[in-house]
Amino acid sequence: MEVGYVLVSVIIVSLISVVFAVPFLLKKKISSKILLFLLSMSVGVLLSTVFMDFLPEVVEHGYEFDIALYILLGFIVMFLLEKFVHFKHSEKCSREDGHGHAYNLAPVNLVGDAVHNFLDGLVIAGAYAINITLGITATISVIFHEIPQEIADFGVLLYSGLSKKKALLFNFLSAITAIVGAVVGIILIDKMHGFSDFIIPFAAGNFIYIAASNLVPQLHRHCKLRDTIIHVFAIVLGITIIALVTLYGPGHGHG
Repeated sequence: MEVGYVLVSVIIVSLISVVFAVPFLLKKKISSKILLFLLSMSVGVLLSTVFMDFLPEVVEHGYEFDIALYILLGFIVMFLLEKFVHFKHSEKCSREDGHGHAYNLAPVNLVGDAVHNFLDGLVIAGAYAINITLGITATISVIFHEIPQEIADFGVLLYSGLSKKKALLFNFLSAITAIVGAVVGIILIDKMHGFSDFIIPFAAGNFIYIAASNLVPQLHRHCKLRDTIIHVFAIVLGITIIALVTLYGPGHGHG
C-alpha cells in the first residue's frame, strides 16, 4: 500500500478548507456561476468514479450479495449524517429569534463535517490499498465535492457568529479529520483482512448519495437553457477527467 500517496492526498483534501476560505477573508464573494460549474463537475466526477472505477473493482471477481448491502449502507449512513445536521439546524433555528443564535449552528455543522471528512479519509486509504489509480480517482472525487461543501460550511460558521479567523481555524480542524480517517484506514487495512472489500462499495453508496441527493437538486433550481447547457458541459467534463485517469493512470487494471 502506498502510504505516502494516501497522506499527501488527505493533506491536499484538508487544505481545501483554507484555500477556498480566502475569498471570504478578502471580503470577496465567489461567483454563483463558478460554484454551479463546480457542482456540475462534481456530479460527473462522483458518478463516473462510482461506475468507472469503484463498481468494476468490487465486482471484478464476481458479484456477491454483500456488495449490494455495503453500497446501501454507504447511502444510508450519508443520509443519516445529513439528516442529523439538518435536524439540529432546524431545532436550533426554531428556538431562536434570528439574532441570538451565534455559535449554535457552529458545533453541529463542525461535528457533521468532521465525521464526513473522517469517512473521506477512510475511503481514500481503502482506494489506494487496491491500486494507485483508484486512489487518485477517489481523491479527485473527494476534492470536487469538498470544494462547494467547505465554502458552504465556512458561510454557516460566519452566519453563526464566529469571526473569520475562528471560522477558518474550526473549519480547518474539522477538515483534518480526513487525515485521522486515513491513518485509521491504513491501520484497519493492515489489521483487518477484507477491509478494502468493504470500504469501496461503502464509498460508492456515499458518492451516489452526495451526487444524487445533494448536488443534482441544486442544479435543478436553475432552469434556463443556458444554465442547463453549462451544467451538462461541466458534468461531461467531470466524467472525462475520471475517464482519462482511469484509462491512463498508473497501476490500474481491472482483471
